[in-house]
Amino acid sequence: MINNVTLIGRLTATPELRQTTTGKTVVSFCIAVERRFDRATSDFINIVAWNKTAEFVSKYFTKGDLIALTGSIQTRKYEDKDGNKRTAFEVLADDVSFCSTKKEKSPEPDFEEIKISGDLPF
Repeated sequence: MINNVTLIGRLTATPELRQTTTGKTVVSFCIAVERRFDRATSDFINIVAWNKTAEFVSKYFTKGDLIALTGSIQTRKYEDKDGNKRTAFEVLADDVSFCSTKKEKSPEPDFEEIKISGDLPF
């Protein structure tokens, strides 16, 4: 069986590193991924990373950054606060990479206009 996922998307929030009671580091975050044939629509995919991968993500990525990752889909069942049975789908990230950061508007250059008197040297 094959369970392999490759995604590129933007982080919807800055990831926060947590630690389990056994001392393992984990980070959960969400990325917005544009649909292939409808770029105006995005899907929001929940991602989980553990240990060194989690530390890397929490240290170097912030909200709006473009991230590339590979991993696998995992599901888990749980009961919500009202007693309803739920299933969560998430991607377990094995490898993450930088793509670029969200483009920030660069400030306009501050030029001073120079008055030219008439005769140009060229």
